Amino acid sequence: MASCNGLSHSFFPCSSKIRPGFARIGKIEPARLVSMYGAGKQKWSIQASGPSRPHQDCPGKDGRFRRNLSQDIRGLMELYEAAQLSFQGEYILDEAARLTRKDFLQDLEGINGWGKTLRELALMDLRKGQSVYQGELAQVSKWWNELGLAQKLKLVRNQLPKWYTWSMSILIDDFSLSLQRVALTKSIAIVYLIDDIFDVVGTLDELTIFTEAVNKWDYAAVDTLPDYMKMCYLALLDTTNNIGREICKRHGHDPIDSLKASWGTLCSAFLVEAKWLASGDLPTADKYLENAKVSTGVYVVLVHLFFLLGLGNGDTIPLNDVSQLIQCSYSSSSLDDLGSAKDEHQDGRDGSYPECYRKDHRGLSVAQARDHAIDTIASEWKNLNKECFRLYHLSASSLKRASLNLARITPLMYDYDDNQRLPVLEEYVKFMLLNHTT
Repeated sequence: MASCNGLSHSFFPCSSKIRPGFARIGKIEPARLVSMYGAGKQKWSIQASGPSRPHQDCPGKDGRFRRNLSQDIRGLMELYEAAQLSFQGEYILDEAARLTRKDFLQDLEGINGWGKTLRELALMDLRKGQSVYQGELAQVSKWWNELGLAQKLKLVRNQLPKWYTWSMSILIDDFSLSLQRVALTKSIAIVYLIDDIFDVVGTLDELTIFTEAVNKWDYAAVDTLPDYMKMCYLALLDTTNNIGREICKRHGHDPIDSLKASWGTLCSAFLVEAKWLASGDLPTADKYLENAKVSTGVYVVLVHLFFLLGLGNGDTIPLNDVSQLIQCSYSSSSLDDLGSAKDEHQDGRDGSYPECYRKDHRGLSVAQARDHAIDTIASEWKNLNKECFRLYHLSASSLKRASLNLARITPLMYDYDDNQRLPVLEEYVKFMLLNHTT
């Protein structure tokens, strides 16, 4: 991991001009640079001594960074990584992100010839965990096949590698978290299953009854449901109760009330969308986004993840203390459906944020609405970065990493092509899980 000194080196030859005014550059706190690169854990600060305008000294006269920085590979990579951790108002890091992404990073392999070596190192690291991931996918596949839902509910998705990719990517930092990845994948599969029932299968009356049953969380409520919903309802209760018991056994506290509440909240949000669809009237963009923060399923995933990581007991941070982190994470994720993410074989229609935004702003083009959504995503990312740095509790470090990873993988899950497929995700799954690493 690079050091704080490595970052200042990226501005060579003007690092001596940057350091005195570091705390004034777009309100970037030096403590954050320490946290970024592992040079220390304690908050510290450097007081600015007199006026300084390093952002004018280091970039060229046009306000942009000089292209001769392309020869400083280490500094350039550190600058790029730092730019991904910016807060609101840190304009110099926004410029750094544009510089490194557009002008330099695309050419680095050709200029410096390190691409092959880096790929070989990455493959060596991947193979250490590939057998672990394949074993976990086999466990989840066995569970899914035993449920028999894919065979009996033909209209629902059957995409286990995709669902497991969520969990693998969220918890990719630690090979030892097998139980957590397997359990999380089961919950994610149920999210997709219920989403399909709401989106393409159930009538509004049936969905209302299902939501009431989930909020009751009572096996007796299965008798009130249509036959096709009974299997789904029982799978939800059985899977979640089993996860709760495993968490209680491993960590000494029972999270089932919080887990149940998260599913009730999710189904209520799905029902809101179903009512919008039934009425034929799109909501305002703000209402859509507020509901989407839950209906994406990210809230359910993060609540389950919180307890699977052993948090929530008396010795660790309580769930309420990370509520803002969770909100920032699902806010950044809920916007990534930009209107093109209609899954293969899915005929339902539940709207999108750009669509609702265009309704609120008559005359706006599709491209303009998408640009607004992209800008909003970038803003939510900054809020997520800030919240991750705000949480100092040591026990929250694993959840912070997972929240960031979840937000990072979300765009991949929505990167549909014109054929409504996910080619990048398909290649990623082959690379990570199917031994296609040559």
